Formats: sequence, C-alpha cells, structure tokens
Amino acid sequence: MILTTLEGVPGKKIVEHFGLVEGSTVRAKHIGKDILAGLKNMVGGELKGYTQLLREARQEALERMIQQASQLGANGIVNIRFATSSVAQGAAELFAYGTAVRVE
Repeated sequence: MILTTLEGVPGKKIVEHFGLVEGSTVRAKHIGKDILAGLKNMVGGELKGYTQLLREARQEALERMIQQASQLGANGIVNIRFATSSVAQGAAELFAYGTAVRVE
C-alpha cells in the first residue's frame, strides 16, 4: 500500500478513485502517567508516556485506514491527514483519513 500526504504519487498515474477512507482509535490516559506528566510539566521536558501513546494511536488509525482501502481494492492512499479530538474527560480520538486510489 502506497501512503502519501501528497495529492498524487510521483511517477505514477491514478487510474481509479475509491473515495474517502478513514481509521480512528480512542485512547484514554493512564492515571499514573497523568501524575508523572503533571510533575514533568512543572520542570519541562518531553512527556514520553504521552509521546508513546500518540505513536501507538497513529499506527492503529493508519492500520485501520489501510485495511479499509485494501477491502475496496486500492493500492494507495493519497492526501493523508490526521486529526484529534477530545471525546471524554481524559480520552481523545486520533483520526486518520485520506483518498483511496489505484495507481499504475
């Protein structure tokens, strides 16, 4: 599966357009990590627990989007974007979306 944030794939021609595909996941923060993050926030620096949480959420959302595109018969997803939103106290959704295509 070819994945790109571009509107097309350089050197390839889009021969079929399948439309929007998406994948999402909702993740909740861990109370222990919240306490440590609060302490880290006072002194500054990277919140490594949250960095890892977001990395895993992005990967899960991408995998779900790729699965949907594969089921449509696509071999590429172009114009990929990510969005986040708060869905509940301490929980957030990470949403990936793009356009499923077949390229040659």
